Amino acid sequence: MSISRRDLLKLAGVAGAASVAPGMAQAQQLEKKDVVVAVGGQALIYYLPLSIADIKGYFKEEGLNVQIADFAGGSKALQAVVGGSADVVSGAFEHTITLQSKGQAYRTFAQQGRAPMIVLVVSNKTMAGYKTPADLKGKKIGVTAPGSSTNMMASFFLAQHGLKPTDVSFIGVGAGAGAITAMRTGQIDAMANLDPVISTLIKEDAVKVIADTRTLKDTMQIFGGNMPSGCLYTSQEFIDKNPNTTQALANAIVRADKWIQAASPDDIAKVVPQSYLLGDPDLYKLALKGNKEALSPDGSVAQDGPQTALKALAAFVPNFPTDKIDITKISTNDFVVKANKKYPNA
Repeated sequence: MSISRRDLLKLAGVAGAASVAPGMAQAQQLEKKDVVVAVGGQALIYYLPLSIADIKGYFKEEGLNVQIADFAGGSKALQAVVGGSADVVSGAFEHTITLQSKGQAYRTFAQQGRAPMIVLVVSNKTMAGYKTPADLKGKKIGVTAPGSSTNMMASFFLAQHGLKPTDVSFIGVGAGAGAITAMRTGQIDAMANLDPVISTLIKEDAVKVIADTRTLKDTMQIFGGNMPSGCLYTSQEFIDKNPNTTQALANAIVRADKWIQAASPDDIAKVVPQSYLLGDPDLYKLALKGNKEALSPDGSVAQDGPQTALKALAAFVPNFPTDKIDITKISTNDFVVKANKKYPNA
């Protein structure tokens, strides 16, 4: 029996389909369904996409069973992953650079924030006559903790205006009620902090904003480029072993990023837990409005983001080993590119 070229092509197609189909099915299978995500302060707007992905069921729809472990701060969340009690961190982008400087390969694969969301304010009580940054000389500046991102942002602002970190006193005040009390009672003259702390003080007219990295304009001005903030990151080993699971996590975060951009402050306030509102829904909505520009619209890290973050760390951390850092290995947009194709209008 003679077989025509067309028949051969048909047979080849069938054989090809038979060999490809199992592979395609395999590609959809998650290597790890149960995932622990560590975060330092889940209720912060900084981590809103993580909460939305969880609340709206986006993780579940990707076949994941995500458990969120909430810690007191980003450094504790980081320790959980390095120590093995969590798989992924929802934390600050620059942590991946710090880890690489210590010989540990970690990578960002989905972004939640495209600006640091840190605001520098001066007290209307102790600095009512504030005119220029030079007025900060000799003053007490509250930061969440010494050595934190808030400390780095304040130091950058001072340097831009000819002041050294030693020209002021940095005081750790946390990111909650203690920070608000410190400002209200005059224990500090200025503060670099995040929402809801900042919006609380703005609402009661206790402070004046002098630099605001909730906006892309001030972020560019202070850091000299795009400065990524909240993201999902994990070890390169986890990504290599669990590419489909990593993709599923990125899909959920990208959907959450897009939902937030399309939602109103009212929509968001209705779905988050009551505890996030701190008993004042209007204040929470004010904070949402103030931070919306800084939240990522699509999960991707800007091309100049890694370099900006590296420069910031190198300028802030004494003797930072910049020559040890390969910035091509601290983030990837591969997973969010696929997520955006899957959910173009999520």
